[in-house]
Amino acid sequence: MPGTPDQPDFSGLGGGEDQHAADIVQEVVHWYTEQIAAARRAPLPDEERLAQLTAGRTAAYQDLQRLEEADSEEEEDRLAALYAARLRELES
Repeated sequence: MPGTPDQPDFSGLGGGEDQHAADIVQEVVHWYTEQIAAARRAPLPDEERLAQLTAGRTAAYQDLQRLEEADSEEEEDRLAALYAARLRELES
């Protein structure tokens, strides 16, 4: 349920101003991690899907590192908006 401690609610994000960008990216990483684990548990894992999920998680980790090095709040806001939209898409 969105808004619970287990499932943060990012629905109010209009561009990242209400939530720190790293938290949003971490939530996307978590989603990918859960999906990878579920795909690996499948009786016949779909290697293509696993590769796509792993690539998505790797990109999110790279963006987390980029956030640590970001000089501007503008870059943080841009990544927060991007990942808030991605999270909504992934969870739909």
